[in-house]
Amino acid sequence: MKIKFNKISTKIRVIGALLIFLIGGVIGTTAYLAQQNTKDALLINIVGKQRMLTQEISKTIFYAQYSGIYDFLETNKASDEFIEGFNTLKNGNKVRGIFIVSTEEISNQLDKVDNLWRNFNKHIQDYKQMATSSVENENEMKKIVDFIYVNNTILLENVDELVTMFTNHSEDKIKFIKTFQIFAGILLFIIFIYSFSQLRSIESNVDSFMQYSKMLADNEDISSLTPIPLEAKSESEILEVSGTINCFINKINAAVGHSNEALLQSQKASSKLEELTDEFDTILDELKDRSLASKHLNNSEDIVIASTEELINSTKRLANLKKELDKLIINCQELK
Repeated sequence: MKIKFNKISTKIRVIGALLIFLIGGVIGTTAYLAQQNTKDALLINIVGKQRMLTQEISKTIFYAQYSGIYDFLETNKASDEFIEGFNTLKNGNKVRGIFIVSTEEISNQLDKVDNLWRNFNKHIQDYKQMATSSVENENEMKKIVDFIYVNNTILLENVDELVTMFTNHSEDKIKFIKTFQIFAGILLFIIFIYSFSQLRSIESNVDSFMQYSKMLADNEDISSLTPIPLEAKSESEILEVSGTINCFINKINAAVGHSNEALLQSQKASSKLEELTDEFDTILDELKDRSLASKHLNNSEDIVIASTEELINSTKRLANLKKELDKLIINCQELK
């Protein structure tokens, strides 16, 4: 089915639908942006905390090694928190509303950090076991501490890189959403301009129609009514109403023209018959003494008089039609 875009109702529906769609899109993206900012900030906070936890674990091991106090409560707490945070980054957390960031770059970096952490954590657990053992293994413990010292930096650098990746991902998402909002704002402005121009066009066409209708109602002479001028680009509703009025105007003009012509012809015929009647009267005066001729002429005169009466009646009826048309003008004026 072909949609007619020159209809007022269609224009209003299309403009309204576009405005609703764009406004809804802008509101939706704004709400999504606010939600994503919250989730991304939470993820970045978790990643940043991972970096701090690796430092905390290394610090407690170094302290235990050089102080001889083997209290691993803080180490265990930091390790458990690191594992929980890393699982959230890698697998998401439905309870907290955190979903997996599915980019290849971040996924590869998570796998790399995961491998580094497993090796790092293994040495931490070995150190804790040796520290609580009764067997003398000072050299092995020192080797583990040296390993932690070296690999802590590597793990820290990779966690820093992971923080940068999550931060860049969040910023790219924000840039995309802001670009969409700018584009939607420009499109919304264009639609506002288009809507304004269409409303002005509709207003102009309706105003022209109303002005012509008022002029038509004020016109006392209906003998020569002019049809409403129509533009091809006008709205279909205006064209339809104007066409209906123009059809009515054309019918009135045709009726007035026919009545005036018939009235004129009837008046001419009546005038001619009156002249013939006068001539017959003259002839009758001359033929008074001729009874036979008088008889035939009287019959002819009766026929002429009857014809004259019929024409006079026709003239009266046409005159009544003229009066009815005049009454139409008066009624239009009273309705103003």
